[in-house]
Amino acid sequence: MATQKYDEIRSSRQIENRNFLSPNGFRFALRRSPQVAFFCNQANIPDMTLGVATQATYLKDIPVPGDKIEFGDLNLRFLVDEDLGNYMEIQKWIRGLGYPDSLNEFELLEAQAEVFGRYTKDQDNIYSDGTLSILSSNLVPKFQIFFRNLFPYSLSTMTFDATQSDQEYFTADVSFKYAIYTITDMNNQPI
Repeated sequence: MATQKYDEIRSSRQIENRNFLSPNGFRFALRRSPQVAFFCNQANIPDMTLGVATQATYLKDIPVPGDKIEFGDLNLRFLVDEDLGNYMEIQKWIRGLGYPDSLNEFELLEAQAEVFGRYTKDQDNIYSDGTLSILSSNLVPKFQIFFRNLFPYSLSTMTFDATQSDQEYFTADVSFKYAIYTITDMNNQPI
């Protein structure tokens, strides 16, 4: 009986897929900013950190697992289109959240949300959901990372430089906060 259990565990640990994950095998979709998602050329699966509590003893303090997980930021890099369309999608979103000039910018944020559809009915349309699809070595989607309640908080600068000799196209970096992310297979089953 014990030998049979050992063989079952051992066979389940055998490597079945010997292909490596490719760093350029991904697609990103962001409901509120489809142009940013279309031109996205870099994305990350954010880190996560489990808090650590300390159990005091008379000999030595012992670390024990905490009860809160902190999720890192979702960072995207995208190519900026010639009309600044995708750059302005994010800039208007951030301006609407912070309304630096007037409260009318929040109204523009809501109007922009109406164009792409309502995202959350109770949060004044300030959030969006996003999905990072991970592709196999044959460029077939295998997994999805679903981000709930995304909002941008940082947009990088664009520096124009007339002294550059080579033609390089602009990219911009945007950082998002979110409520949580989940990783599922293509049938929405947790992995």
